[in-house]
Amino acid sequence: MRLAVLCLPLLLAACAQQAPRDDGLYHALGEEPGIVRIVEGMLLGSARDPRIARHFRGIDIERLREKLIEQLCFESGGPCVYTGDSMEESHKGLRLTPSDFNALVEHLQDAMEAEGVPTPAQNRLLARLAPMRGQVIDR
Repeated sequence: MRLAVLCLPLLLAACAQQAPRDDGLYHALGEEPGIVRIVEGMLLGSARDPRIARHFRGIDIERLREKLIEQLCFESGGPCVYTGDSMEESHKGLRLTPSDFNALVEHLQDAMEAEGVPTPAQNRLLARLAPMRGQVIDR
C-alpha cells in the first residue's frame, strides 16, 4: 500500500525539525542529482494533474523547485540548508485539501519510483515529511 496519505509538503517551508543524523537516505535518493530529478519529476507530474495543477499556476516555479530540492536534501540528511519560508507561511491562503496533498504525494512517489529509489528509502522520506502535513492543509 502506498503511503500517499502520510506526507509531503506541497510548496515548502522551513522545518523546525532537526536534520537527520546520518546521510544514508540522502545517498539512497541519489544524492543531489537524484533529488533534483525526483523534484522535477514530481513537479511535472503535478503540473499535468488536473486535480492539483491550478495550485502551480502563477507561481515562481524555479524558486519552488530550488526550495523543494533544498528541503528534500536537508530532510534526507544531505549537506543542504533549507532557506525557504515556514510551511505555514508558504501555504497561507492556499486552502489545500487532504486530496490535494495526497495527489502531490502520489507524484513524489512516482518520481522516486522512476528514479529506482528502493521502497524502504521512499518510506523513510515519506515518514520524515509526514509531520508537515498538518502545516500544509487548510492554510
